[in-house]
Amino acid sequence: MQGTTFMALIMSTFGKRVRQLRSRKAVSRTIGRVGGLARYVRGAIERGKRNLSLVTIVKLAKALKVKPGELLRYPHLIRSTR
Repeated sequence: MQGTTFMALIMSTFGKRVRQLRSRKAVSRTIGRVGGLARYVRGAIERGKRNLSLVTIVKLAKALKVKPGELLRYPHLIRSTR
């Protein structure tokens, strides 16, 4: 798998994970308040169109009330790329 394709896969998978946790916890407004992210930014993250900094990942985790590592748990991606 080429580098850019792999990065796109990671960003897309991360976005799906954020959406999954946000939907499960029903915290859309909290992400804006605590995370300081506008709705359009959150949407871009969930669509896998934003490459996030570590600081932003920590802010998202705080808004979703999970540990940052919880946002990075997608074992199916790791297994499929070996």
